[in-house]
Amino acid sequence: MPRWARPDILKTETTDAFAPSRSSEGRVPTGESLRVIRDDGSVDLATDPGLSRPDSERLYRGMLLERILDDRMLALQRQGRIGFYGPSVGQEAAIVGAVAAMEAGDWIVPQYREPGAALYRGMPLTDLICQFMTNSGDPAKGRQMPCHYVYRKGNYLSISSPVGTQIPQAAGIAWAMKLRKAKDAVLVYFGDGATSTPDFHVAMNFAGVFRVPCVFLCNNNQWAISLPVARQTATETLAEKAGAYGLPGVRVDGMDALAVYAAVRRAATDAREGRGSTLLEALTYRIGPHSSSDDPSRYRDEKEAAAWRARDPLVRFRRYLEKKGWWDDGREAALEKEIGDDITGAVAEAEAKPPVPVDSFFTDVYSDGTWALREELAEARSVARR
Repeated sequence: MPRWARPDILKTETTDAFAPSRSSEGRVPTGESLRVIRDDGSVDLATDPGLSRPDSERLYRGMLLERILDDRMLALQRQGRIGFYGPSVGQEAAIVGAVAAMEAGDWIVPQYREPGAALYRGMPLTDLICQFMTNSGDPAKGRQMPCHYVYRKGNYLSISSPVGTQIPQAAGIAWAMKLRKAKDAVLVYFGDGATSTPDFHVAMNFAGVFRVPCVFLCNNNQWAISLPVARQTATETLAEKAGAYGLPGVRVDGMDALAVYAAVRRAATDAREGRGSTLLEALTYRIGPHSSSDDPSRYRDEKEAAAWRARDPLVRFRRYLEKKGWWDDGREAALEKEIGDDITGAVAEAEAKPPVPVDSFFTDVYSDGTWALREELAEARSVARR
């Protein structure tokens, strides 16, 4: 197994992962990554963010919801009931742990594998599934690709298909926050492949120069579809790239929800207090396919995925809850049933909704439609009636 795919690159536990300063001396040493939860469920007290029981249980529920939702939505896609889906298996800690660390007024800028973050921000499950189905319950009125959901009430931006384009958008939102003197921050998700795009460079350079309040979270899941991270960069880490832009870079164990929470919480606090942006590299793994259209067995060794699967972020977090005396098999079974029932009810409610109405194709561009649009609308209605 190549070095870049080995789980043992996470083996180093360090209490000084936040030590990097805003200077070029603050690079994260190769191989070091912030960890909180050990494999047996115990914690490193020096790095433990000290989450309360209710917050810990909510975080675990968010991760388990994303896992179960993935299984159910992939099944619906195979049945032809939704068109497309991008699973998150293996990355739940990096996704939900990160959003849990942000404040309600903060903005979330996703890539395309963060349904758990949208749901954690309060997006109704039925609304999410309606977007997958692009029916009349879809708040975006079917104008996005399936799986490109948006939740305005939760400051959760629409997913963007082009790789990396959301990164400078996030830096721009953060710049607006700074101009308005708002005490908010932005969290932007992207993958290892995005660090090879011009958009990444533009955003990081802008953030370094103008010290905008943005948390750049790179979910290094080892694969940019079929391209391994070793083909993306010649550097030992992605976090060390931050030094070139005058930003701190922190490497964190992305299979450890508490470590991700602690790292994002610290970075967001720095952002809100005027100390600028941080680049976080969450070392994780895309255990499943890139999307419902992908077959990872064509380009990677299953032994590699099995090695990372042994570090399942949900299993590790459950061990932590059990070690604290907060969880047991009965609670696990009850939560699984509750989530399963919620998804079943949301799917039934979404499938009962009619298609997007024809009239909606001609709205939201002009306050009063042009004569050409009015003619097209009349023709569309006629076709629909026939």
